[in-house]
Amino acid sequence: MSNLPRLLRLSTVARCYRNFPRYSSSTSGNGDQPEFIPVPEYAERHGENMEVRKARLLYQSRKRGMLENGLLLSTFASKYLSDMTERQVELYDTLINKPSNDWEIYYWATGNKPTPEEYQSEIMDMLKEHARNEDRDCRITQPPLF
Repeated sequence: MSNLPRLLRLSTVARCYRNFPRYSSSTSGNGDQPEFIPVPEYAERHGENMEVRKARLLYQSRKRGMLENGLLLSTFASKYLSDMTERQVELYDTLINKPSNDWEIYYWATGNKPTPEEYQSEIMDMLKEHARNEDRDCRITQPPLF
């Protein structure tokens, strides 16, 4: 029986999760050796007006690929993004788009891992405070877009 359906499923999963090993039958002939595909560098968008940038970041905050960050970042963006300065928006864009793994963002925000120097900023401090949820806001669904 062909391994094609298995390879297609693995290929689809590999595209959904960054840094997920993609299996290829071309490596050693047995099809079980992982072939790692590098994550492309994030290309910054120059010349994007602030309204469009905030709309993009709001969408990207909601569509993370993991529920924990979808809830955390969408509620954060809903609460703070509209009032952010241009510099803060730039920092937030860098924070949610440059790390190659969403779990890193989650661990930094929840304090389970130290935040690397390049991502430590006032936005990261705001996100950490938001993650603590000292007001006990109900965050079981993403806020409406409008």
